[in-house]
Amino acid sequence: MPKPETPSPQTLEALREQTMTLHKAGKIAEARPLYARYLEQAPDDALMWSNLGALLRSSGQHELARVAQRRAYALEPDRISIANNLANILADLGECEEALELRREVLKTRPDDPMLKAMIGKVLRSLGRTDDAVSFLEAARDAHPDEPEIAIQLAMSQLAGADYVEGFRNFDARWRTNELTPRQITKPKWDGAPLNGKRILVLPEQGFGDGIAFARFLPMLQAFEPAEVIMQTERPVARLYEGLEGVDRLVVGPPPEDAFDVWTNLMDLPPLHFEQIDTPPAPTGLHIPQDSRDRARALVAPNADRFKVGVVWSGSLTYRANAFRSFSHTEFHRLLDIPEVQMFSLYKGPKLDAFRADGSNMLIIDAGSRDRDFADCAALMEEMDLIITSDTATAHLAGSLGCPVWTLLHWDAFWLWRHEGPHTPWYPSMRLFRQTTPRDWSGVFTRVRTRLFAEVDKWKEARA
Repeated sequence: MPKPETPSPQTLEALREQTMTLHKAGKIAEARPLYARYLEQAPDDALMWSNLGALLRSSGQHELARVAQRRAYALEPDRISIANNLANILADLGECEEALELRREVLKTRPDDPMLKAMIGKVLRSLGRTDDAVSFLEAARDAHPDEPEIAIQLAMSQLAGADYVEGFRNFDARWRTNELTPRQITKPKWDGAPLNGKRILVLPEQGFGDGIAFARFLPMLQAFEPAEVIMQTERPVARLYEGLEGVDRLVVGPPPEDAFDVWTNLMDLPPLHFEQIDTPPAPTGLHIPQDSRDRARALVAPNADRFKVGVVWSGSLTYRANAFRSFSHTEFHRLLDIPEVQMFSLYKGPKLDAFRADGSNMLIIDAGSRDRDFADCAALMEEMDLIITSDTATAHLAGSLGCPVWTLLHWDAFWLWRHEGPHTPWYPSMRLFRQTTPRDWSGVFTRVRTRLFAEVDKWKEARA
């Protein structure tokens, strides 16, 4: 059989150009096979290996992305874009010391690069070196006062170090990044002055978990003497928020602008508290309607005499870091043989397909997929003896309800959980289980399994 004709340089160059054009246009599915064809014939093209690594990273294929970036770096270690791309994927995968070393080497040749400085601060925070991160980023902010990424990384580092006053002040930089869509409201934003009878609208932001976590700060507004505090919310949490402390009126969706005088963001409220007290206030009270309670009791009634554990393994797939904070539902299989335990899935989302496909729903009761909203989920939680969840909205919901909850954290957890320790002042009923090695959920579940045996034994003793 004759060998296939080797493309001429012009043809190979055309293939390279076509691959890059498709990638830049976001046509990832079409670009992937062209990368394979091109790199098969041009394995020494470092830049194309690096571009492939960026494509794989954006597609959530982090392990393959690291391989591609290492190949690129081996070919051209002095190209700054390649070193940066390798550092990005290493930081994603928890190989932060190497990522930090790479970024610092690049900084020697690009000492005035503000984004590079922001990423050095971020990786210092990921290593738990929050004081170093704050010091580095404060100097970077002084040199680049208009760079929002430096400001937001400084805020996150200050918050992770429990410097809530400065952290929340600097957190306003989130509106200068591309992460959030700026508000399009003609009425003035509240400037923190006394309201003197004005009506104030509080707007949600971030995800449902953040809304539940930070609703505790709403009562702070009463000291400013508003005529009315109006809380805008979304339907999935509307019933849960009925009668929310500090709120006079709850509205689903944006109200007409003649319904309020000034507005503010929910995440702008914490400084009102932390400027006076340095510890978080108690979680907000939440409303569980009677029909949700009745529904939950009926669902768990057949297993009333068992130790009931509600479980969640993933948050929203649209969250950028969900791949690292979440884990497979199959990790819970390690708990199935613990006597007297019945698990209930409280998860609702696209990962249910895999949960059902392998038969897990025959052993872990699929309760969450039947929920109408978060109020139904809250009612189910109150029927559980324990909640075990990934770092998602259910952790904040269970913590706010005061339910016993174990939150399983990846190595670079959300700032609210800080970097070490099994407890958090934000939720007294919560225990934190942290990865000690990046991406190692097996070690976390080994500790969970041991602890769950002990909890079940205490439960049995109490019932004897």
